Amino acid sequence: MKILVTPTSFKPSSDTPALKRLSSFAESLVFNPGGKPLREDELIPLLDGCDGCIAGVDSFTAKVMENAPKLKVISRYGTGVDRVDLAAAKARNIVVCNTPGANSQAVADLTFALLLSLARRVPILDKKTKEGQWPRSNGTELYGKTLGILGLGAVGRAVARRAAGFSMKVIASDPLMDMEYAKANGIIVVDFNTIIRESDFLSLHLPLTEQTRHIISAKAMKAMKKGAFIVNTSRGGHIDEAAAYGLLKEGHIGGLGLDVYEIEPPGVSPLFELENVVATPHTAAHTVEATQAMADMSVQNLIDVLSGRACPYIVL
Repeated sequence: MKILVTPTSFKPSSDTPALKRLSSFAESLVFNPGGKPLREDELIPLLDGCDGCIAGVDSFTAKVMENAPKLKVISRYGTGVDRVDLAAAKARNIVVCNTPGANSQAVADLTFALLLSLARRVPILDKKTKEGQWPRSNGTELYGKTLGILGLGAVGRAVARRAAGFSMKVIASDPLMDMEYAKANGIIVVDFNTIIRESDFLSLHLPLTEQTRHIISAKAMKAMKKGAFIVNTSRGGHIDEAAAYGLLKEGHIGGLGLDVYEIEPPGVSPLFELENVVATPHTAAHTVEATQAMADMSVQNLIDVLSGRACPYIVL
């Protein structure tokens, strides 16, 4: 049994129960040599002879799967499966599974860190203070403001709970909205146009599909309140980054917090020139607790599938 392990936070030096369990199960483990998500051409040679893969946010295209004839399972180390060609996986009888809920608290924490960093301009004030300056800056309070949440799944709900501690008004939109949950937790259910129009802060927690790609378009951003803030810790394709640049520069959008990008790594992005952009390197799920939970679940999912046992987290 040969297994490829691609997540950059799941290292061969990790002395964890998950790695020990995986090492005991498989005769051979292959690890990501690059320290970043793998492209199609990088995955193909690494998957040679592999029966399964613990997968990060790598590009599992149809071509990758065609060149991995022994591959039986792609066990995502995380929730999103937009980097996996599900149709190709289904055609080749490759099981795809994920780890729902394992990193929701971690992602919600970073979401709020970005919200606060934007509202109080923390990164730029930190930089200037360390440079010997003593700038005066009027930030924006979260208290009493309207937080719009697009996607009220596990992460969206965790963000809403944190917002309650700041006495924020929470409005939410989700095509699969749990109306009873929203009502019980004081969350006001609205449509997309309303959430765009009324949010002082907008937080994105949607899967990336053809319907949600560039859902935050130039048109949507122009319809937002002048000075509104946007945070994206879900998938980079949700925001039209080129349109966002112009609207940030002219001040219509007050600030943008990004943990995810249309292209990853993003390289030198024009957005990084702007003081009202706070950027982190797709790190929302990277806490000690979340990485351990994702490792445990992804390894167990892979072992269950390859052992012929029932796996509760099969996506396809």
